[in-house]
Amino acid sequence: MVESESTLTASSEKRPCDENSSHVNSTNAHSCLWLSVGSLWFREIRAFYRQRSRVVGSLATPFIFWLLLGSGFARSFRADIEAGALEFFFPGMITMVVLFTAIFSNISIIEDRREGFLLSVLAAPVPRPVLVLGKVLGATTIGLTQGVIFLIPAPFLGLAFDPAKLPAILVVIVGMMLGLTGLSFFFAWWLNSVQGFHAIMNLVLMPLWILSGAIFPTAGAAEWMQWAMKINPLSYGVRALRSLFSSTGSADYSLVLSCIAVLATFAVITLSAAFYQVSRPSARHLS
Repeated sequence: MVESESTLTASSEKRPCDENSSHVNSTNAHSCLWLSVGSLWFREIRAFYRQRSRVVGSLATPFIFWLLLGSGFARSFRADIEAGALEFFFPGMITMVVLFTAIFSNISIIEDRREGFLLSVLAAPVPRPVLVLGKVLGATTIGLTQGVIFLIPAPFLGLAFDPAKLPAILVVIVGMMLGLTGLSFFFAWWLNSVQGFHAIMNLVLMPLWILSGAIFPTAGAAEWMQWAMKINPLSYGVRALRSLFSSTGSADYSLVLSCIAVLATFAVITLSAAFYQVSRPSARHLS
């Protein structure tokens, strides 16, 4: 009886996903790692598309803003914007799609903590950063899909869209999505209430969007605001998309590449912060 119990204990310690096991098989460990990431990724995708109101709201809100700003209020803006108001505001609305996806995808972290699912994931024999990867990749996939859907009506509304520029557009969207999802994940892990999360997002992410040049040009802003826009990583995403959707000529790919580099740096910083937050053995939470 003692021998059987010891055998059972020994076999349980040889789990292929246990990073602390001395008998871990490298191939099985990597397979199990990516299987865990894929499971969390699929859960994120399935949860999003099961909520039809969330799908409609995340796409309809930027579209309505775009039509109102680009058509209804076009004459209220400067003359150099009025001629191409729909074109000017379109990159900002894509950024809004990305922003909303990053916010709503990380609300589930707080809900999962309350329901006990998060504790189950943390207790699983996989590294904690797997949770970040699964969540971020799922949100990025959703944001990228919504961005592509948002591109569909653009040619029918008079916007210049060159399919050859699509890969560059997708890279810019992914860069913004990774950075914003990592940032919102960091705050969601730190908070215990959905209301507090929304308050922090309104305090942090919405000013980032407003100061990105999405609704007014940098040249017309106050000097201190111009500096704020220059250090805002989202402004580089808007600038790159505006260059790619320009109807005045070919895109400035040197500008686009420099903007992508800034977005990549932003993504690395926010994802590193998210990994660090998850890897901590304990953390203080705000209500």
